[in-house]
Amino acid sequence: MHFQLTDDQKLIQDTAREFAQNELAPLAGKFDEEQRFPSEIVGRLAELGFMGMFVPEEFGGAGTDNLSYIIAVEEISRVCASTGVIVSVNNSLVCHPLLKFGSDEQKRRVLTPLAKGQKLGAYSLTEPGSGSDAASLRTVAVKKGDRYVLNGRKCFVTNGPNADFVLIFATIDPTKRSKGICCFIVEKGMKGFSVGTIEKKMGIRAALSCELVLDDVEVPAANLLGEEGQGFKVAMNTLDGGRNGIAAQALGIAQASLDASVRYAKERVQFGKPIAEFQAVQWMLADMKTSIDAARLLTYRAAVSKETQEYYGLETAEAKLFASHVAVDCAIKAVQIHGGAGYMHDHPVERFMRDSKITELYEGTSEIQRLVIANNVLKAAAK
Repeated sequence: MHFQLTDDQKLIQDTAREFAQNELAPLAGKFDEEQRFPSEIVGRLAELGFMGMFVPEEFGGAGTDNLSYIIAVEEISRVCASTGVIVSVNNSLVCHPLLKFGSDEQKRRVLTPLAKGQKLGAYSLTEPGSGSDAASLRTVAVKKGDRYVLNGRKCFVTNGPNADFVLIFATIDPTKRSKGICCFIVEKGMKGFSVGTIEKKMGIRAALSCELVLDDVEVPAANLLGEEGQGFKVAMNTLDGGRNGIAAQALGIAQASLDASVRYAKERVQFGKPIAEFQAVQWMLADMKTSIDAARLLTYRAAVSKETQEYYGLETAEAKLFASHVAVDCAIKAVQIHGGAGYMHDHPVERFMRDSKITELYEGTSEIQRLVIANNVLKAAAK
Protein backbone atom coordinates (compact mmCIF):
# COMPACT_ATOMS: atom_id res chain seq x y z
CA MET A 1 0.00 0.00 0.00
CA HIS A 2 1.40 3.37 -1.03
CA PHE A 3 0.72 6.59 0.85
CA GLN A 4 1.09 9.77 -1.16
CA LEU A 5 -0.01 12.69 0.99
CA THR A 6 -2.44 15.13 -0.54
CA ASP A 7 -1.70 18.85 -0.61
CA ASP A 8 -4.05 19.36 2.35
CA GLN A 9 -2.35 16.60 4.35
CA LYS A 10 1.09 18.04 3.59
CA LEU A 11 -0.11 21.46 4.74
CA ILE A 12 -1.34 19.98 8.03
CA GLN A 13 1.95 18.13 8.46
CA ASP A 14 3.96 21.29 7.80
CA THR A 15 1.77 23.36 10.12
CA ALA A 16 2.02 20.85 12.96
CA ARG A 17 5.79 20.46 12.47
CA GLU A 18 6.41 24.21 12.35
CA PHE A 19 4.31 24.82 15.44
CA ALA A 20 5.95 21.98 17.36
CA GLN A 21 9.48 23.08 16.49
CA ASN A 22 8.99 26.82 16.97
CA GLU A 23 6.55 27.08 19.87
CA LEU A 24 6.54 23.74 21.67
CA ALA A 25 10.18 22.60 21.52
CA PRO A 26 11.55 25.44 23.71
CA LEU A 27 9.07 24.52 26.46
CA ALA A 28 8.79 20.72 26.26
CA GLY A 29 11.61 19.96 28.70
CA LYS A 30 10.30 22.50 31.20
CA PHE A 31 6.78 21.08 31.07
CA ASP A 32 8.23 17.64 31.81
CA GLU A 33 10.50 18.85 34.59
CA GLU A 34 7.74 20.81 36.33
CA GLN A 35 5.01 18.24 35.58
CA ARG A 36 2.95 21.17 34.33
CA PHE A 37 -0.04 20.92 32.02
CA PRO A 38 0.81 22.91 28.85
CA SER A 39 -2.34 25.05 28.92
CA GLU A 40 -0.94 27.82 26.72
CA ILE A 41 0.16 25.30 24.09
CA VAL A 42 -3.20 23.53 24.13
CA GLY A 43 -4.86 26.89 23.61
CA ARG A 44 -2.72 27.56 20.55
CA LEU A 45 -3.42 24.08 19.20
CA ALA A 46 -7.13 24.80 19.56
CA GLU A 47 -6.71 27.99 17.52
CA LEU A 48 -5.03 25.94 14.80
CA GLY A 49 -7.87 23.41 14.76
CA PHE A 50 -5.95 20.44 16.20
CA MET A 51 -8.29 19.58 19.09
CA GLY A 52 -11.18 18.29 16.97
CA MET A 53 -9.58 17.47 13.68
CA PHE A 54 -11.91 14.91 12.10
CA VAL A 55 -15.08 16.41 13.62
CA PRO A 56 -17.27 18.04 10.93
CA GLU A 57 -17.21 21.82 10.80
CA GLU A 58 -20.90 21.99 11.79
CA PHE A 59 -19.85 20.70 15.22
CA GLY A 60 -16.83 22.97 15.60
CA GLY A 61 -14.17 20.67 14.14
CA ALA A 62 -11.67 21.06 11.34
CA GLY A 63 -13.36 18.45 9.15
CA THR A 64 -10.14 16.72 8.12
CA ASP A 65 -9.64 13.04 7.37
CA ASN A 66 -8.28 10.61 9.95
CA LEU A 67 -4.81 10.34 8.37
CA SER A 68 -4.35 14.11 8.73
CA TYR A 69 -5.09 13.75 12.43
CA ILE A 70 -2.57 10.91 12.81
CA ILE A 71 0.10 12.92 11.00
CA ALA A 72 -0.50 15.87 13.34
CA VAL A 73 -0.20 13.70 16.47
CA GLU A 74 3.04 12.24 15.12
CA GLU A 75 4.55 15.68 14.51
CA ILE A 76 3.51 17.04 17.91
CA SER A 77 4.75 13.92 19.72
CA ARG A 78 8.05 14.20 17.88
CA VAL A 79 8.69 17.23 20.09
CA CYS A 80 6.54 16.55 23.17
CA ALA A 81 4.82 13.21 23.75
CA SER A 82 2.82 14.71 26.62
CA THR A 83 1.19 17.26 24.34
CA GLY A 84 0.72 14.56 21.73
CA VAL A 85 -1.37 12.40 24.03
CA ILE A 86 -3.41 15.38 25.27
CA VAL A 87 -4.41 15.99 21.66
CA SER A 88 -4.97 12.29 21.03
CA VAL A 89 -7.26 11.83 24.03
CA ASN A 90 -9.43 14.82 23.15
CA ASN A 91 -9.74 13.73 19.51
CA SER A 92 -9.80 9.92 19.63
CA LEU A 93 -11.19 9.06 23.04
CA VAL A 94 -13.71 11.85 23.50
CA CYS A 95 -14.70 13.56 20.23
CA HIS A 96 -14.89 10.28 18.30
CA PRO A 97 -17.43 8.47 20.55
CA LEU A 98 -19.48 11.66 20.91
CA LEU A 99 -19.58 11.97 17.14
CA LYS A 100 -20.43 8.29 16.60
CA PHE A 101 -22.82 7.61 19.48
CA GLY A 102 -23.95 11.03 20.68
CA SER A 103 -27.39 12.56 20.28
CA ASP A 104 -27.83 15.81 18.37
CA GLU A 105 -28.17 17.64 21.67
CA GLN A 106 -24.97 16.07 23.03
CA LYS A 107 -23.12 17.00 19.85
CA ARG A 108 -24.22 20.63 20.13
CA ARG A 109 -23.70 21.01 23.87
CA VAL A 110 -20.64 18.83 24.49
CA LEU A 111 -18.89 17.88 21.25
CA THR A 112 -18.82 21.37 19.73
CA PRO A 113 -16.87 23.13 22.53
CA LEU A 114 -14.53 20.12 22.76
CA ALA A 115 -13.83 20.16 19.03
CA LYS A 116 -13.22 23.90 19.12
CA GLY A 117 -10.80 23.44 22.01
CA GLN A 118 -12.88 25.67 24.27
CA LYS A 119 -13.27 22.71 26.61
CA LEU A 120 -11.08 19.67 27.30
CA GLY A 121 -12.20 16.06 27.48
CA ALA A 122 -11.07 12.86 29.21
CA TYR A 123 -11.96 9.17 28.98
CA SER A 124 -12.28 7.08 32.13
CA LEU A 125 -12.59 3.30 31.88
CA THR A 126 -9.77 1.95 34.06
CA GLU A 127 -10.22 1.28 37.78
CA PRO A 128 -7.85 0.01 40.49
CA GLY A 129 -9.37 -3.48 40.09
CA SER A 130 -10.04 -3.50 36.35
CA GLY A 131 -7.50 -2.72 33.68
CA SER A 132 -7.18 -5.13 30.77
CA ASP A 133 -10.33 -6.88 32.03
CA ALA A 134 -12.51 -3.82 31.46
CA ALA A 135 -15.76 -5.77 31.88
CA SER A 136 -14.98 -6.26 35.57
CA LEU A 137 -15.30 -2.57 36.48
CA ARG A 138 -17.12 -1.78 39.72
CA THR A 139 -18.22 1.83 39.40
CA VAL A 140 -22.00 1.58 39.78
CA ALA A 141 -24.83 3.58 38.20
CA VAL A 142 -28.31 3.39 39.72
CA LYS A 143 -31.28 4.80 37.79
CA LYS A 144 -33.46 7.14 39.84
CA GLY A 145 -36.16 8.84 37.83
CA ASP A 146 -34.60 10.99 35.14
CA ARG A 147 -31.11 10.62 36.61
CA TYR A 148 -28.39 8.07 37.29
CA VAL A 149 -26.48 8.12 40.57
CA LEU A 150 -22.83 7.12 40.13
CA ASN A 151 -20.50 5.79 42.82
CA GLY A 152 -16.95 4.53 42.40
CA ARG A 153 -13.32 5.39 41.80
CA LYS A 154 -11.40 5.62 38.55
CA CYS A 155 -7.65 5.78 38.03
CA PHE A 156 -4.98 6.71 35.48
CA VAL A 157 -7.28 9.27 33.81
CA THR A 158 -5.23 11.26 31.29
CA ASN A 159 -6.40 14.91 31.12
CA GLY A 160 -8.49 14.15 34.22
CA PRO A 161 -7.35 17.07 36.41
CA ASN A 162 -7.97 19.56 33.60
CA ALA A 163 -11.04 18.06 31.90
CA ASP A 164 -14.38 19.82 31.61
CA PHE A 165 -16.16 16.68 30.37
CA VAL A 166 -15.25 13.08 31.22
CA LEU A 167 -16.68 9.96 29.62
CA ILE A 168 -17.21 7.71 32.64
CA PHE A 169 -17.97 4.02 32.26
CA ALA A 170 -20.12 2.45 34.99
CA THR A 171 -22.25 -0.65 35.37
CA ILE A 172 -25.95 -0.88 36.13
CA ASP A 173 -25.44 -4.55 37.09
CA PRO A 174 -21.98 -6.02 37.83
CA THR A 175 -23.29 -9.57 37.30
CA LYS A 176 -23.93 -8.76 33.64
CA ARG A 177 -20.26 -7.79 33.11
CA SER A 178 -19.91 -6.17 29.67
CA LYS A 179 -23.69 -6.16 29.03
CA GLY A 180 -24.33 -4.02 32.09
CA ILE A 181 -21.88 -1.22 31.26
CA CYS A 182 -23.04 2.27 30.32
CA CYS A 183 -21.15 5.40 29.28
CA PHE A 184 -21.98 8.74 30.92
CA ILE A 185 -20.92 12.28 30.17
CA VAL A 186 -19.89 13.60 33.57
CA GLU A 187 -19.26 17.32 33.83
CA LYS A 188 -16.79 19.25 35.92
CA GLY A 189 -18.53 20.80 38.91
CA MET A 190 -21.18 18.11 39.35
CA LYS A 191 -21.77 17.57 43.06
CA GLY A 192 -19.82 14.58 44.40
CA PHE A 193 -17.47 14.47 41.39
CA SER A 194 -13.87 15.25 42.32
CA VAL A 195 -10.24 14.77 41.40
CA GLY A 196 -8.39 12.44 43.74
CA THR A 197 -4.67 11.68 43.68
CA ILE A 198 -2.70 13.16 40.80
CA GLU A 199 -0.33 10.45 39.67
CA LYS A 200 3.47 10.82 39.76
CA LYS A 201 4.61 9.22 36.54
CA MET A 202 7.85 8.10 34.96
CA GLY A 203 7.06 9.74 31.63
CA ILE A 204 4.57 11.98 29.79
CA ARG A 205 4.63 14.00 32.98
CA ALA A 206 2.97 17.10 31.51
CA ALA A 207 -0.10 15.11 30.46
CA LEU A 208 -1.53 14.99 33.95
CA SER A 209 -3.26 11.78 35.04
CA CYS A 210 -5.33 11.29 38.15
CA GLU A 211 -7.82 9.34 40.19
CA LEU A 212 -11.45 10.43 39.85
CA VAL A 213 -13.89 10.02 42.73
CA LEU A 214 -17.65 9.65 42.23
CA ASP A 215 -19.64 10.01 45.44
CA ASP A 216 -23.38 9.97 44.73
CA VAL A 217 -22.89 11.94 41.53
CA GLU A 218 -26.27 12.65 39.94
CA VAL A 219 -26.00 12.54 36.16
CA PRO A 220 -29.01 13.47 34.00
CA ALA A 221 -30.30 10.65 31.81
CA ALA A 222 -29.68 13.01 28.89
CA ASN A 223 -25.96 12.51 29.59
CA LEU A 224 -26.10 8.79 28.82
CA LEU A 225 -23.96 8.28 25.71
CA GLY A 226 -25.54 5.69 23.46
CA GLU A 227 -28.07 3.28 24.89
CA GLU A 228 -28.23 1.66 28.32
CA GLY A 229 -26.01 -1.42 28.33
CA GLN A 230 -24.14 -0.24 25.23
CA GLY A 231 -21.20 1.19 27.15
CA PHE A 232 -18.79 -1.67 26.53
CA LYS A 233 -19.39 -1.36 22.79
CA VAL A 234 -18.72 2.37 23.05
CA ALA A 235 -15.52 1.72 25.02
CA MET A 236 -14.11 -0.90 22.66
CA ASN A 237 -15.00 0.98 19.48
CA THR A 238 -13.38 4.09 20.92
CA LEU A 239 -10.19 2.24 21.84
CA ASP A 240 -9.92 0.81 18.33
CA GLY A 241 -9.42 4.33 17.04
CA GLY A 242 -7.55 5.57 20.11
CA ARG A 243 -4.85 2.97 19.65
CA ASN A 244 -4.02 4.50 16.30
CA GLY A 245 -3.41 7.81 18.07
CA ILE A 246 -1.02 6.10 20.47
CA ALA A 247 0.75 4.45 17.54
CA ALA A 248 1.24 7.95 16.10
CA GLN A 249 2.54 9.17 19.45
CA ALA A 250 4.99 6.25 19.55
CA LEU A 251 6.04 7.00 15.99
CA GLY A 252 6.81 10.60 16.93
CA ILE A 253 8.94 9.52 19.89
CA ALA A 254 10.84 7.04 17.71
CA GLN A 255 11.50 9.63 15.00
CA ALA A 256 12.69 12.15 17.59
CA SER A 257 15.08 9.53 18.97
CA LEU A 258 16.55 8.96 15.53
CA ASP A 259 16.81 12.68 14.78
CA ALA A 260 18.68 13.34 18.02
CA SER A 261 20.95 10.34 17.48
CA VAL A 262 21.97 11.42 13.99
CA ARG A 263 22.80 14.94 15.18
CA TYR A 264 24.82 13.70 18.13
CA ALA A 265 26.65 11.01 16.16
CA LYS A 266 27.84 13.59 13.63
CA GLU A 267 28.99 15.99 16.37
CA ARG A 268 30.51 13.64 18.95
CA VAL A 269 34.19 12.93 18.26
CA GLN A 270 35.99 9.92 19.72
CA PHE A 271 39.30 8.36 18.64
CA GLY A 272 39.81 11.29 16.30
CA LYS A 273 36.59 11.07 14.28
CA PRO A 274 32.82 11.49 14.64
CA ILE A 275 31.17 8.41 16.12
CA ALA A 276 28.87 8.41 13.07
CA GLU A 277 31.79 6.84 11.20
CA PHE A 278 31.83 3.80 13.46
CA GLN A 279 29.99 0.76 12.12
CA ALA A 280 28.39 -0.06 15.49
CA VAL A 281 26.66 3.33 15.51
CA GLN A 282 25.73 3.14 11.84
CA TRP A 283 24.04 -0.20 12.34
CA MET A 284 21.94 1.18 15.20
CA LEU A 285 20.90 4.13 13.04
CA ALA A 286 20.05 1.80 10.15
CA ASP A 287 17.89 -0.41 12.37
CA MET A 288 16.12 2.62 13.83
CA LYS A 289 15.37 4.07 10.40
CA THR A 290 14.07 0.78 8.99
CA SER A 291 11.80 0.03 11.95
CA ILE A 292 10.42 3.58 11.98
CA ASP A 293 9.52 3.37 8.30
CA ALA A 294 7.77 0.05 8.90
CA ALA A 295 5.88 1.47 11.90
CA ARG A 296 4.82 4.51 9.88
CA LEU A 297 3.38 2.31 7.14
CA LEU A 298 1.36 0.30 9.67
CA THR A 299 0.19 3.45 11.45
CA TYR A 300 -0.86 5.25 8.27
CA ARG A 301 -2.57 2.10 6.98
CA ALA A 302 -4.57 1.89 10.19
CA ALA A 303 -5.56 5.55 9.81
CA VAL A 304 -6.86 4.96 6.30
CA SER A 305 -8.65 1.77 7.42
CA LYS A 306 -10.76 3.79 9.85
CA GLU A 307 -12.03 5.78 6.87
CA THR A 308 -12.65 2.81 4.58
CA GLN A 309 -13.62 -0.16 6.80
CA GLU A 310 -16.41 -0.81 9.26
CA TYR A 311 -14.02 -2.80 11.49
CA TYR A 312 -10.44 -1.58 11.77
CA GLY A 313 -9.44 -3.04 15.15
CA LEU A 314 -6.93 -5.45 13.63
CA GLU A 315 -5.07 -2.70 11.80
CA THR A 316 -4.93 -0.41 14.82
CA ALA A 317 -3.81 -3.25 17.11
CA GLU A 318 -0.98 -4.13 14.73
CA ALA A 319 0.04 -0.49 14.43
CA LYS A 320 0.07 0.10 18.19
CA LEU A 321 1.86 -3.15 18.98
CA PHE A 322 4.65 -2.53 16.50
CA ALA A 323 5.00 1.25 16.81
CA SER A 324 5.17 1.13 20.61
CA HIS A 325 7.90 -1.51 20.46
CA VAL A 326 9.78 0.61 17.95
CA ALA A 327 9.46 3.69 20.18
CA VAL A 328 10.99 1.89 23.17
CA ASP A 329 13.73 0.29 21.08
CA CYS A 330 14.69 3.53 19.33
CA ALA A 331 14.71 5.48 22.59
CA ILE A 332 17.01 2.90 24.18
CA LYS A 333 19.31 3.01 21.15
CA ALA A 334 19.34 6.81 21.28
CA VAL A 335 20.49 6.78 24.90
CA GLN A 336 23.15 4.21 24.00
CA ILE A 337 24.45 6.34 21.14
CA HIS A 338 24.62 9.36 23.44
CA GLY A 339 26.49 7.31 26.03
CA GLY A 340 26.65 8.77 29.53
CA ALA A 341 25.36 12.10 28.23
CA GLY A 342 22.14 10.43 27.18
CA TYR A 343 21.40 9.50 30.76
CA MET A 344 21.39 13.15 31.78
CA HIS A 345 18.55 15.67 31.65
CA ASP A 346 20.71 17.85 29.41
CA HIS A 347 19.75 15.70 26.42
CA PRO A 348 16.09 15.07 25.48
CA VAL A 349 16.73 11.38 24.71
CA GLU A 350 16.46 10.74 28.45
CA ARG A 351 12.89 12.08 28.25
CA PHE A 352 12.17 10.10 25.09
CA MET A 353 13.15 6.90 26.88
CA ARG A 354 10.85 7.64 29.82
CA ASP A 355 8.00 8.71 27.56
CA SER A 356 8.25 5.74 25.23
CA LYS A 357 7.39 2.99 27.73
CA ILE A 358 3.82 4.08 28.34
CA THR A 359 2.96 3.47 24.68
CA GLU A 360 3.27 -0.27 25.37
CA LEU A 361 0.87 0.01 28.30
CA TYR A 362 -2.04 2.38 27.94
CA GLU A 363 -5.07 2.04 25.68
CA GLY A 364 -4.40 -1.70 25.75
CA THR A 365 -1.10 -3.31 26.68
CA SER A 366 1.03 -5.02 24.06
CA GLU A 367 -0.24 -8.33 25.39
CA ILE A 368 -3.84 -7.24 24.74
CA GLN A 369 -2.89 -6.15 21.21
CA ARG A 370 -1.47 -9.61 20.59
CA LEU A 371 -4.75 -11.15 21.78
CA VAL A 372 -6.72 -8.94 19.40
CA ILE A 373 -4.43 -9.83 16.50
CA ALA A 374 -4.43 -13.55 17.30
CA ASN A 375 -8.24 -13.65 17.60
CA ASN A 376 -8.53 -12.06 14.17
CA VAL A 377 -6.06 -14.52 12.70
CA LEU A 378 -7.91 -17.50 14.17
CA LYS A 379 -11.31 -16.24 13.05
CA ALA A 380 -10.03 -15.75 9.51
CA ALA A 381 -8.57 -19.26 9.51
CA ALA A 382 -11.91 -20.74 10.60
CA LYS A 383 -13.77 -19.36 7.59
